[in-house]
Amino acid sequence: MLKDYFDHYAIIGFYLVVSISVPIGMIVLSKLAQYIKVRPSNPSTLKESMYECGMKPDTERWQGFNIKYYFYALLFVIFDVETIFLFPWAVKYGIWSKEFGVMFFISMFLFLFIVTLGYVYAWKKGDLEWN
Repeated sequence: MLKDYFDHYAIIGFYLVVSISVPIGMIVLSKLAQYIKVRPSNPSTLKESMYECGMKPDTERWQGFNIKYYFYALLFVIFDVETIFLFPWAVKYGIWSKEFGVMFFISMFLFLFIVTLGYVYAWKKGDLEWN
């Protein structure tokens, strides 16, 4: 039983090893190429400055965004995750719709109702208004 457990999770371990070793390997190869003079190192103030589409930056510091942009991004992520949950659910339980159709419909409707309540709450609170 323990062997089956490790067999099922071996692919996740392999993925973790590859996803950690590839970026580290790229950094090591870059430093090695610089060390053996394949890639020259010519630091300058121009290379260390911020890049804004080829134009000189207006200021020397990073400027923050309005908090409303983050709120809209958060709402997008919430409703995007909703669809991520609904698609596999529909694929998995669509096969069983003849036996348990009403139960699955009610549970899906309840989930969508709760998410819609959250959207209506944000709307009524005025968070979707741009002031």
